[in-house]
Amino acid sequence: MRIGIGADHGGFVLKEAVIKAIESLGHEYKDYGTYSEESCDYPDYALKVAAAVKSGEVDRGILLCGTGIGICIAANKVKGIRCGHVTDVFSAKATAAHNDANIISMGGRITSPELAQEIVKAYLTTPFESGRHQRRIDKITAIENNN
Repeated sequence: MRIGIGADHGGFVLKEAVIKAIESLGHEYKDYGTYSEESCDYPDYALKVAAAVKSGEVDRGILLCGTGIGICIAANKVKGIRCGHVTDVFSAKATAAHNDANIISMGGRITSPELAQEIVKAYLTTPFESGRHQRRIDKITAIENNN
C-alpha cells in the first residue's frame, strides 16, 4: 500500500513517528510536506494529500496538524474524501472498519509519537467491514453529491 502523508508545522515533529510506523508495516509513503517547523497553512497540505488519494496516486493518507482537527476539516472538503480525526486506537480501527476512511488525521500537540504509531498500525491493518456500513457510506456520498 502507498500512503500519502502531510503535515503543517504543528504536526511536523509527529511525522517522523508516523513514517516509521508506515515503514514497519512494509508500506511505501509519499511525503507531501511540510519539511520544517516553520509556520505554514494546514489547508495546503490537506489538499495535496486529499488530491493524491482522490486521484489514486496513493491508496490512503495521514494528515497531521497541531490538533488534527483543522487539517481534517480541510481534507473533507475534497469530494470523495472521508477523513477521520483520531485520538486513540479504537477510533482508528472504527474509522477504517465502519467509515471506510481513506485518510486519518492526528494532532502533533495532543498525540505522543508512541500512540501515533499504534494508531497508524491499527488504521492500516483494519479492513472495511462493508455490509450495513456500506449503506451508510452510500448515504454520505449522496449528501456530498447533492450539496
